[in-house]
Formats: sequence, C-alpha cells, structure tokens
Amino acid sequence: MQSMTKTIAILGAGAWGTALAIQAARAGRRVTLWARDPAVAAAIAATRENARYLPGITLPAAVTVTADANVALNGAALALLVVPAQALAGVLSAMPVRAVPLLACCKGVEAGSLRLPLEVVAALRPGVPAGVLSGPNFAHEVARGLPAAAVVAAADASLRESGLALLSSAAFRLYGGEDPIGAEVGGAAKNVIAIAAGAVIGAGLGENARAALVTRGLAELSRLAVALGGRAETAAGLTGLGDLMLTCAGPGSRNMSLGLALGRGDSLASVLAGRAGVTEGVTTAPAIVARAAAAGVELPICEAVADLVAERITVPEAMARLLARPRRAE
Repeated sequence: MQSMTKTIAILGAGAWGTALAIQAARAGRRVTLWARDPAVAAAIAATRENARYLPGITLPAAVTVTADANVALNGAALALLVVPAQALAGVLSAMPVRAVPLLACCKGVEAGSLRLPLEVVAALRPGVPAGVLSGPNFAHEVARGLPAAAVVAAADASLRESGLALLSSAAFRLYGGEDPIGAEVGGAAKNVIAIAAGAVIGAGLGENARAALVTRGLAELSRLAVALGGRAETAAGLTGLGDLMLTCAGPGSRNMSLGLALGRGDSLASVLAGRAGVTEGVTTAPAIVARAAAAGVELPICEAVADLVAERITVPEAMARLLARPRRAE
C-alpha cells in the first residue's frame, strides 16, 4: 500500500499538467507542479487557479506550485512529464538529474529526430525507469472529477504498479499496460487523424466519411505500432481506439477543431494565431510520416494531413486523393 504522503512531481503547468496535479491530489498525494516561467508559477500559486488553461478550477491545498525544478523533484516518488512532445528534450536537458521514475504524458513524434517520447527520455535519462500515461482524457473533465480512464504503460512492472497506486481514484480508473510503444504510437497518430476527421466535417462531407476515415486511421496507427515493436491489440484499447474516438469527435479536441476550421476554408496560420495551447498534430504529421516511411509503413491519411498543414494541397484535394486510392481488401 502506497503511503498517503508520497509526493508526485508534475513537470509542466499547461491544462493537462494542471489537471493531473489536481487528480494526484485527489488521489491523496502531495504534489509539486512545476511551471517553466516564474511569473506563471507565482500567479498560479497566488490565485490557486490556472487562469489561462483551466479557468474557474481551484487547485487543492496539497498542490505546491514552483518554477524551481529542484524543489519539484526533491523527494518525489514519481515525476510526470507533461510538456509538449516538441519541448520534451529541451525540458529534460535543463532539469536536474534525479533517480525519479518518469511517466511521459505527452503525445507526438519529435520533429527532426523522429523520436517517440520514451526514446527521448531514454537518450537523456538512461537507466531511469520510464513509462507512458495515456488515454482518452480531456484535461477540463479530469480536473472537474468526471469519470475517466487511462493506461500506465511500461515495460517495468513495478513502475506500472506504482503509477496505478499513486494516481488512481474512484473517478480516474487506471489500467496497467505492457506495450508503451503501442501507447505512444496511438497517442501520436490520433492527433494527426483528428485533423483529417475535423476537415471532413468542416468541408461538409458527412458523418459516414468521418466514420470511414477514423476506422482506416485506426488501421494506420496499428500498422505503425507493430512495425516499431508494439502490439496490434493495443490499437483496440484506451490508448488507441479510445483516444482516437475522443480526439476525432470531442468538441474540446484542439486537433479536430483545427481540422474543422481548415475544412471550412480558414488558413492554418489564422487558426493557430488564436490559440493558447499547442495543437500537437500539426508538427507530428510530417514527423510520423517520416518515421513510418523509415519503417516501410504507408500512412495515407497521415500523409494527406502532412501535405495539408504544409499547404501543399487543399482539403478537397486531400479527400480526392484518399478516395482515388486503389481498391483493396480491408
């Protein structure tokens, strides 16, 4: 039984990091929430609210907010990396080295290096136990205590068990998973596929088209997961199908809403200019296509999104290209 006094470090004070800090406190833990910007940390600490990302939700007393990474990590039983995938390497490089088990809570493929989050962690924190926390979760719902489920995926059984014990509560059901690669690929690919799903609806192509696209997108992420060493069955679980469903249909999905705007004819620059949070699928699209190509895997939907966000094709051209693909068995 884990002690009720265990401390969890949350590295990243965006919407999801703040929500996980609230959840860890709800699970009975002491929490240190780290924000890179001292002014942001001071404001959240003073008001007990992350007004930019989770307005109206009060931080529990068990959550301490800091901009000092040493304070955040000292004495922590577990550290959650809750920064954008493209910022993960930079944040880890700047962090003090501690023998604290890590859970990557970001979803994406690093541009340039084409690394998945745990590959970044392994390069910068070799030998440190690390896994993934992933699933179909909107931050504002978890912060409010609405029912949700997620997976702690790690090769290390003790890390899986520790993550479940430290972070679970009645309304936040966690499952252990032995396929972190599959979980990472699902988390990265679903953001890209959600842009396509939103574009379908924005262009007025209908729900039938979205259902077909999401289903074929699931096949894409399953193929890539297997090619990289993951398991096909992971695609049918919370980190695959579950996350894909939420991100491709939920109104709070940044990636789906971006696709919706593109489908209606808005420019990518204009959509991104009005956003506070990161839309991971934009940067992940070309990176996941390149990673798949290196593994000999074809991802037609992700390829279309990569061309769309690079403004090489329009939404109608992307859809025409997908519909013109040769007939084949499912």
